[in-house]
Amino acid sequence: METKKYSSYAEIDRELEILKLEKEISYQKIILNIDKTKEFIYPSSIILKIQKYYTKLIPYETILKIVLPYIIKWFVNKKRGD
Repeated sequence: METKKYSSYAEIDRELEILKLEKEISYQKIILNIDKTKEFIYPSSIILKIQKYYTKLIPYETILKIVLPYIIKWFVNKKRGD
C-alpha cells in the first residue's frame, strides 16, 4: 500500500472523516444484509414463497373447480347419514 503524504492537519482530518463515513456505510450494509437474511429464513416467509411458487403453477380457481364438487358431495352425504 502506498504511503500518503499530507501537507496539513486539515487534509488528515478530512481523510479520517472519509474513512469514518466509509466504515459507517459498511457497517450499515452488514446490518441490512443480516436483517434481509433473517427475513428470508423466517418460516412464514418461506411458506409465502412456496405458496407464491405453487400459485403460479396451479391457480386457485383450477383447484376449486376440481375439489369443490367432492367437498359438496361429502357434505350432502354426511347430512343424509350415508
